[in-house]
Amino acid sequence: MPTVSRTAPTVLTAALLLTACGTQGASPGGGDGNSPVRTEVLCPEDHVPYGGTPRRPEDHVPYGGTPRSEASPLPSGTPSALPLPSPGAASEDGVDITALYAWGPESGCAGVDYSADFELTNQGTEKATYTLTFGFLSASGGAVDNGERTVEAVGPGRTVKGTVVMRETAGNPPAVTGVRVTKVRSVPEAEASSAAGACPTSGVRLYADQGDAAMGLRVVGLHLVNCGPRPYRLDGYPKLELEDADHETVKGVRILRGTEGISTGLGGDGGPRPVVLGPGEAAVASLAWRNTTQAGEAVNAPYVRVWARPAADPVMVVPELDLGTTGELGVGPWREDETYRGSTTTPATPSARP
Repeated sequence: MPTVSRTAPTVLTAALLLTACGTQGASPGGGDGNSPVRTEVLCPEDHVPYGGTPRRPEDHVPYGGTPRSEASPLPSGTPSALPLPSPGAASEDGVDITALYAWGPESGCAGVDYSADFELTNQGTEKATYTLTFGFLSASGGAVDNGERTVEAVGPGRTVKGTVVMRETAGNPPAVTGVRVTKVRSVPEAEASSAAGACPTSGVRLYADQGDAAMGLRVVGLHLVNCGPRPYRLDGYPKLELEDADHETVKGVRILRGTEGISTGLGGDGGPRPVVLGPGEAAVASLAWRNTTQAGEAVNAPYVRVWARPAADPVMVVPELDLGTTGELGVGPWREDETYRGSTTTPATPSARP
């Protein structure tokens, strides 16, 4: 394959952008299988994010998108279309890779090394928000880069198109020769967590942070922000329900009140106290576990359904609990988050999980 020039000293990253793929002068991965085929597509940086406004009425309109009344030109480039794996090898849980491109300065589109087009189909029975993880692969099969993106509010049976981009990188990483879907996570749209944006009808946002891991100990924070106009009262522990990758309830795990049974000094010790959050104030509770694996079957529970208080609507977060064979998860009481410096429209941390 051709060598892609890399000039921008930026951190290796990927971006998800959803829209139509433009016109193609040749089929992706076509030719004699020995040399990449040049093909004309829209420049990836000009694609419209999911839920955004397309720049052309004829472009694919995702949920929440509204085409403009007048067409405006979109620049296109000529990347090299790379071969894809055999049918089905680039598919995972309703996500199919449909094209892979190698870009460079000669393509006419700056700032991107590789991109992959995909289609996502909601195979469930209710509207869902998805978090997708892609891996750009070298010839040896190792990951050159990974990208994680969220696709919101996909209705049951609906299919949306998207593009994941591996942007220009510093140094000289291996050439990308393949791409795969490495993980698909979905939550019901009615239970999707929220770290920013419009305030939910409940008047509060609830989400999980990226957490911390050291020597087999895992700690994730559950954050609750009062984005409504009235005080919000908490008194006790969040109620939790664990689900596996197939959204089946995980049984046999003891949910401990407090985190001292997992380890001390994690912020979840002591009993609960009443917390009254004024508008714009926040609370936090800790989840703690160990991923020790001994005799028995290891338990993985990607999803946690959370009730902030008994009468609250549930919110589903994705902390990826790898509980090993410990069979225990500690949850601390709600406490006021005195470090919170956000607002009712800004997340407390930019690294929030779904």
